[in-house]
Amino acid sequence: MAKTIYTCRECGGTSPKWLGKCPACGAWNSLDEGLAEPATKNNRFQALARSQPVATLADIDAAEVARTPTGQEELDRVLGGGIVAGGVTLIGGDPGIGKSTLLLQALDALSAVMPVLYVTGEESGAQVALRARRLGLAGAKVRVVAEISLEKILATLDAEKPAFCVIDSIQTLYSDQLTSAPGSVAQVRECAAQLTRVAKTGGCAMVLVGHVTKEGALAGPRVLEHIVDTVLYFEGDTHSSFRLVRAIKNRFGAVNEIGVFAMTEKGLRGVSNPSAIFLSAHGEPVSGSCVLVTLEGTRPLLVEVQALVDSGGPSPRRLSVGLDRDRLAMLLAVLHRHAGVSCMDQDVFVNAVGGVRIGEPAADLAVLLSITSSLRGKPLPRGFVAFGEVGLAGEVRPAPRGQERLKEAAKLGFSVAVVPKANAPKKPIEGLTVHAVERIEQAIDIVRGL
Repeated sequence: MAKTIYTCRECGGTSPKWLGKCPACGAWNSLDEGLAEPATKNNRFQALARSQPVATLADIDAAEVARTPTGQEELDRVLGGGIVAGGVTLIGGDPGIGKSTLLLQALDALSAVMPVLYVTGEESGAQVALRARRLGLAGAKVRVVAEISLEKILATLDAEKPAFCVIDSIQTLYSDQLTSAPGSVAQVRECAAQLTRVAKTGGCAMVLVGHVTKEGALAGPRVLEHIVDTVLYFEGDTHSSFRLVRAIKNRFGAVNEIGVFAMTEKGLRGVSNPSAIFLSAHGEPVSGSCVLVTLEGTRPLLVEVQALVDSGGPSPRRLSVGLDRDRLAMLLAVLHRHAGVSCMDQDVFVNAVGGVRIGEPAADLAVLLSITSSLRGKPLPRGFVAFGEVGLAGEVRPAPRGQERLKEAAKLGFSVAVVPKANAPKKPIEGLTVHAVERIEQAIDIVRGL
């Protein structure tokens, strides 16, 4: 009888018998049964890159990597300018969000300048062709193979010699050298390593599509994210036609860079001015609304922050959507202690418009100004924008890349800005009046004066 072994799907640790708790990482109910691997000698344990002699760092020739644009401007922005020969990208996202659609569009555009290959393990060739017709893609030079055996895929790569290849998806592949099922920790890790090795040695740019768990993280071992050069996450609300592609790791560009797409009948189209999505259109200024300039990677985005302050009774509620709830409670304490504005008996609700999530502390000042505006029932002036971090002592701290934020606001027609003193521009920005503040009480006095 074949010997079985239990492998942890969280960390890849093994145990000879089933245990409720993984002995390696402590995760519960994460051990899956699989056949133990025979101790065979093969080429599975090669290095990912070719071995080279020891060299001095200063003497190694390091030229800028050449990039090929994918025909999708927003995708190029996230990748750092385009695809790199030998670069491996892992893209994950919820089912049906548009991963295969976007990659098929990119493949069709790239097929004009280089040989491309689309490996599908989840659909038949006819289904891929049907999608291409629906998107209005010619597909005259796009080579397609429906295959899940790693060995056959490697043979196809050797025969076709593509410069760009998409594997959709890595969880469907299996290698004959392992007995475990496709999608298991061992198979995913093995297939990814073999494909990365082929990409690095042959100079083929490769994109691996990955499934996500119900928590939204990439399925399979974290090893997958360590092997590849770039990790992209597809984010989006099922109720909205807009999709965000975010770079979590990028060896060839900036991390946390985002690309914004709109889902149309003809596939995903890049949105060149995403600030328009996150700013709601009010005819007249309304109380409790403040525009914030936030930073997503290297891109400044204008987002509207709304607050509603209402009489709450003995146990008032503090609720925030798109912003950190604990930070809201802290900011209300700062507002009371240093600016003398009390919301003790009031319900406070804060929302970032458009379903965007704001993680950076530079949103503090805009949140406080929207709360005071709602409490007084007085709208902020038209064309008003603010950003800055607020400390517990009531000081307003600078935000990174302040000049770029102000220039973006001026470009979109905003005329008044309240910013930290350290972010005040050296030269005046045309059409924008900048009020630099050091403390929260100063900011509130300036807004009352406006």
